[in-house]
Order: sequence, then structure tokens, then C-alpha cells
Amino acid sequence: MADYPEIERRLHVREFVLKEATIIANGVRIGCSLRNQHEQGAELRVAADMDVPERFLLEVPADDTAYRALVRWRRNDRVGVALYSNAPKD
Repeated sequence: MADYPEIERRLHVREFVLKEATIIANGVRIGCSLRNQHEQGAELRVAADMDVPERFLLEVPADDTAYRALVRWRRNDRVGVALYSNAPKD
């Protein structure tokens, strides 16, 4: 049986990172970490029992930026998000 390489279905190349971030929604702040990131999305790690809202602001101090984020998928402590705008923090 032949081994075939896994087909990459992503439209954007992921950059593996390790950045601390904060999910902000409805006056609640949830600490998380970014594990990979590209221009239109990211994978976050949060506590598995944490209730992450569907839409939120993602503050990333290392980028000096806050991104608007939309949850695309969830698996245990991993959350995939689409990032659709960013602005420098005040």
C-alpha cells in the first residue's frame, strides 16, 4: 500500500507562533494563547471548560493589535477563528 502525502486544504500558510492573548466580549476577559496564525485566521488554546462566545475581540499584546474574531471550529481546548479586521490598540 502506497503512502500519499496529506493534502493541504488551507488557503493561507500558517505561521506557528506562541503568543499570549485575551478574548474580550460582553465585559468578560478570557486569557488564551495563539498557537498558529495567518492573515485571515488563527488557532487559539483556551481552557476546555471555558465558554468562548461566537464573536469577540482578540487582543494580542505582542502584535500591539486587537482583531475582530469569529469562531469557525472548536475541538476540546482548541478554537479556530477567522480574523476579519485589526486595529492598533489605543
